[in-house]
Amino acid sequence: MGWVTGDTIARDEQPAIVNMVRQDGSASQPLLRQLVGGDCRPRDLADAVHHLCTLHGRQPGLIDHAMGVTDWRDAQAWLAEAAEGFAAERAYLVRLAAAAGPSPSTPGQAATEAALVAQRHAIDMLAQSVRPGCALGAAMALALDWPAVRVPLDAMAERIGLDVPPLDLPPSIVTHDLIVAFTVDPAIGRAMTFGAQQLLAQHRGLWDLIGARIAARG
Repeated sequence: MGWVTGDTIARDEQPAIVNMVRQDGSASQPLLRQLVGGDCRPRDLADAVHHLCTLHGRQPGLIDHAMGVTDWRDAQAWLAEAAEGFAAERAYLVRLAAAAGPSPSTPGQAATEAALVAQRHAIDMLAQSVRPGCALGAAMALALDWPAVRVPLDAMAERIGLDVPPLDLPPSIVTHDLIVAFTVDPAIGRAMTFGAQQLLAQHRGLWDLIGARIAARG
């Protein structure tokens, strides 16, 4: 399926954040394979698009906020490139959600909305954390995990005849090398790892929520 994950980076030893994305990120979720399978119902794929848009289609987003709390020059350069690339991803999400039509009616909608509010709040807290490295780690985990998230988005675009734009986030190898450079400092390394862990936890929670909604629709 062409997922770009940490294990595609040509390095003998992967930093902890890269390993976490590979082992616990979106590419490891069985639901993604279900969503891009030939027997996936269009409404289930559309529901996933709508919920991804709710979580990551807002402006400013995680990377934008992280720019405001991260002072290191090299990190600022990476964040600026990532923010520009993710702005295009947000626009893609919004176009997809509009073209997919309304999210399907599903039992437990109030609980879904409450869960999404909690997830957005958790991501906002990570993105605006003043703990040096926390927001940067979350932003880097998002950039490394996004190629896997893109797989069901692109599947939806292909189904409805929408052009699939190129993914233009910082190259994984550049992100890898910056992670290695910044995590030399143990305190910053712990903060970055925490931010990455929490971002990936929110993604796993979203996939679980989408899977529960599929099951509820029967």
